[in-house]
Amino acid sequence: QVQLVESGGGLVQAGDSLRLSCAVSGRTSSIYTMGWFRQAPGKEREFVAAITWRGGTTSHADSVKGRFTISRDNAKNTLYLQMNNLKPEDTAVYYCAADSVHLLSATSANYDYWGQGTQVTASS
Repeated sequence: QVQLVESGGGLVQAGDSLRLSCAVSGRTSSIYTMGWFRQAPGKEREFVAAITWRGGTTSHADSVKGRFTISRDNAKNTLYLQMNNLKPEDTAVYYCAADSVHLLSATSANYDYWGQGTQVTASS
């Protein structure tokens, strides 16, 4: 089992920055990939970014490339999402997730474990 707890969300102005964190505990040795997803009201959950837990290879959705950066600190068992130049359309609940099978999957169904989510609101 893997437990995930997100933090760092909040209300900001468009153009501001936020850094989300995800504390990872449990069987971390079973993790292949960690990902960030988001879900806005009335919309489906969408892929934001992913990183291989051991090697650190990353993948970002086109909508956030150049603005968001995923990273991890294995010594602290923590996943991060640095979000710069936030836009109103980035407003959503952000979830971290762990995948014990696939590398850099962008498909939410492939992820086995999920955090409870943290709200990010960027106002115009």
